[in-house]
Amino acid sequence: MQTATTRTATAGHPADRVRILLAVDDVTARLTLDAVLKKSGYAVDSAASSAEAMEKIESGQYALVLCNFGSESPESSRNVLKLAQSQEYRPATAYLTASPDDSETEEDAERLLIEPVDMPALLTHIAELIGNRAVGRARRAARRA
Repeated sequence: MQTATTRTATAGHPADRVRILLAVDDVTARLTLDAVLKKSGYAVDSAASSAEAMEKIESGQYALVLCNFGSESPESSRNVLKLAQSQEYRPATAYLTASPDDSETEEDAERLLIEPVDMPALLTHIAELIGNRAVGRARRAARRA
């Protein structure tokens, strides 16, 4: 008989792994970050469009949503992150950018600069975002108790 953990593991998301939604329209960046994050122990879902990302946000639960839809409309990333921030499960959110001078700003999301030569720093920042989310969830739970 297959348990829930086994079913989850066979679907590519072991129950004990932190889930990240990687919502990036640039195929090279998405595939590279997907591989790096999985190798680092995260369970990763990827979305190539804002519509796909929104569907995944509404049907799954993520600790972190990383987003960049630069080739869609300027509002695409903002809309995806706002939807993520409105979810009851309250994922951490971050806007990925390849340039520190990127004029696109996300009001309530962290901005993570993707520097291929410094993947350890990116992974450290991702871990910090997930940790900060966990602390916030614990504080909210303590206030409700």
